[in-house]
Amino acid sequence: MTGFGFDIPPGAPLRVLCLGAHSDDIEIGCGGTILSLIRGRGPVEVHWVVFGAAEVREREAAASARLFLEGAAGKCVVIRRFRDGFFPFQGAEIKEFFEELKGRFNPDIVLTHYRDDRHQDHRLISDLTWNTYRNHTILEYEVPKYDGDLGVPNLFVPLDESLCRRKIGHILESFASQRNKQWFTEDTFLALMRLRGIEACAPERYAEAFYCRKMVMGR
Repeated sequence: MTGFGFDIPPGAPLRVLCLGAHSDDIEIGCGGTILSLIRGRGPVEVHWVVFGAAEVREREAAASARLFLEGAAGKCVVIRRFRDGFFPFQGAEIKEFFEELKGRFNPDIVLTHYRDDRHQDHRLISDLTWNTYRNHTILEYEVPKYDGDLGVPNLFVPLDESLCRRKIGHILESFASQRNKQWFTEDTFLALMRLRGIEACAPERYAEAFYCRKMVMGR
């Protein structure tokens, strides 16, 4: 099997680790890619970790993960309650959790936050991802926000429009608590995928984009 440019042994699952600081980050940043992998190749095992979700946000995160991981050969969803906005001040606890996670799951691909994201929680998760998974393929996803911190990604996953709308539908359905935010809309999510589709010359016009800082072939 082939996934993201490297070989997976025949019959073996592609093991994907998804890391998100908050309850909707994974879905916004790489939800389409997850749906595409589960739909379009051999068996996929996903370990899905949300670091900061409490009360209603925790319930929303669990419901969303069920939607996005439907059809996966294996799935494990972990939701923690680290305090939103305070991750840098809880760094030792979060680092300990990363060390525990490293011993439980050995991924082929790690999907995490963009290193230059201006949200302090996002940056910490990205930094600890690189500290922990030093010999793994790490792809950093992007989350649009007020800070205007989108960069110039160098790896693109083309998506068809129906899958993009499925991703957006799952997000809007799952995260009712966010609907009052002016950016949390269908056109925001579709526009970013359309822009990245232009940059990738995607056959069906849409794509998700990642920052790939290092990839070692043939290991």
